[in-house]
Amino acid sequence: MHVTIIGAGLGGLTLARVLHVHGIPSTVYEAEESPTARSQGGMLDIHDYNGQLAIEAAGLVDEFRARVLQGREALRVLDNDGTVLLDKADDGTGGRPEIQRADLRQILLDSLPAGTVRWGAKVTAVDGRTVCFADGSTVEAELLVGADGAWSRVRPVLTGARPEYTGMAFVETYLHEADTRHPAAAKAVGGGSMFSPGQGKGIFGHREAGDTLHAYVEFSRPLEWFDGFDVTDPLRVAAEFEGWAPELTALITETDTVPLLRPHHALPTGLRWERVPGVTLVGDAAHLSAPNGEGANLAMLDGAELARALATHADVEEALTEYEEAMVVRAVAATEDSDRMLESLFGEGGAPQKLLAMLHDA
Repeated sequence: MHVTIIGAGLGGLTLARVLHVHGIPSTVYEAEESPTARSQGGMLDIHDYNGQLAIEAAGLVDEFRARVLQGREALRVLDNDGTVLLDKADDGTGGRPEIQRADLRQILLDSLPAGTVRWGAKVTAVDGRTVCFADGSTVEAELLVGADGAWSRVRPVLTGARPEYTGMAFVETYLHEADTRHPAAAKAVGGGSMFSPGQGKGIFGHREAGDTLHAYVEFSRPLEWFDGFDVTDPLRVAAEFEGWAPELTALITETDTVPLLRPHHALPTGLRWERVPGVTLVGDAAHLSAPNGEGANLAMLDGAELARALATHADVEEALTEYEEAMVVRAVAATEDSDRMLESLFGEGGAPQKLLAMLHDA
């Protein structure tokens, strides 16, 4: 068997690695020209009940542990006036160690045989198991896996479902050399994550590697609301938080990068499709949801579980059926947890008290 994987994100690379562990060859086609063609985003918390299971299946636990950022599981919740409502230190016993996404991706890349990933291979169309690329070439896949994210080119082979706007979006900022150049914001965020939710909006911060703060300014608004709203103007964005503590709004006004709008899209919860022989999906291509801390973890576990199924079943269709059934169940459970989290952050009445209650019950 040879597996054709579209997309060199965490799900596709985990699939390729675990296939390799089981002696099954694969090729990963990626539109980006190189591993460093663009920023890979911020930190990820890798959970002991999904993402870490995938890392174990890949045989990369030591490599992962060596790149974990110590202390980043610390958690703070602040009221909008800056009052500290929760300040939980990272005591080393948590099950969600943090790692930079780029570092995790590189660990996976380094674990694959040379030539497994074909860079600069942009997919323009997929017809059945025939993959068409921008340079005019095609590949006939024996087994085709779409690991190509929210706007997957492989998904239409299986279903007509497309992502839709969830009603929420965040504006992303970065503050560099935070402890010296942005001390108030750095103190507010602390050593790990900070949440300050409000009614229909919130300011969240993450301490990343290299003394960098990564902030997510969340809005629960119709997409049209952003028309004419210049999100690249930090002062305009901060104006939506009039009366909030200056150490919180500093995560907006003191940004060292141009603020970037990221609308949240999602596929229908529990999306299923009729089996198409030799084609399946992993990660966001299969079950995109609003950001909830589970996306990367689920994508990696999808990849590991699909590889395991292929390695243990002589019949490929039997393997794909088993994988897809379990994958949908996992994704639905994660989406339900996400809905509860979003309600605790932005629901009517009680924020941030709802978040504190949810954290207390967790």
